[in-house]
Amino acid sequence: MRSRGVNHIELSVLDYDASIAFYDQLFGWLGYKSFWTLDLGYRSTYYMARFPMPHSYIGIQPAHSGEKLHHEARPVGLHHLALWAKNRKEVDQFHQQFLLPQGLKVTEAPAEYPLYAPGYYGVFFDDPINGFHLELAHIPKLPGLGAYRRWKKALAEARKQHPEWSGGFMKEAIRTLPNKHQ
Repeated sequence: MRSRGVNHIELSVLDYDASIAFYDQLFGWLGYKSFWTLDLGYRSTYYMARFPMPHSYIGIQPAHSGEKLHHEARPVGLHHLALWAKNRKEVDQFHQQFLLPQGLKVTEAPAEYPLYAPGYYGVFFDDPINGFHLELAHIPKLPGLGAYRRWKKALAEARKQHPEWSGGFMKEAIRTLPNKHQ
């Protein structure tokens, strides 16, 4: 089984300098570290939660074409990018101390989303320059019994909307992928 997920993601931005100023504030508030390419070969600035040994990182580089994204239109491309929060309190503090004072568009205020996972808690917002839809989310390593019960209830409600499901949620949701030996 693979122990690591996404290595990195690079976002192409409309106004590089304004975008770097925005993401420096956002990732700085979250305690990330940053480095840049020094414009050797290409121009990009990177942000990572762990430095100098990154688990995964986000790169920002100048776009050569395009226009601001409008998330509501659901264009082809990245739907949203979710960042890990340490806990629910960090999600709430981020909303109160970073998003609201900056006047950023909060599309969904901090809330629990029991259908996603037991204890899932997040806030959704938009990058004001490029329109990227972003989320700060927390999923507890060991959710409480109440969170587990709310998740089961949310799954049961969702199942009512899908009479075509022949089995339980997990039976319907889990897919088998071809592997390198097939």
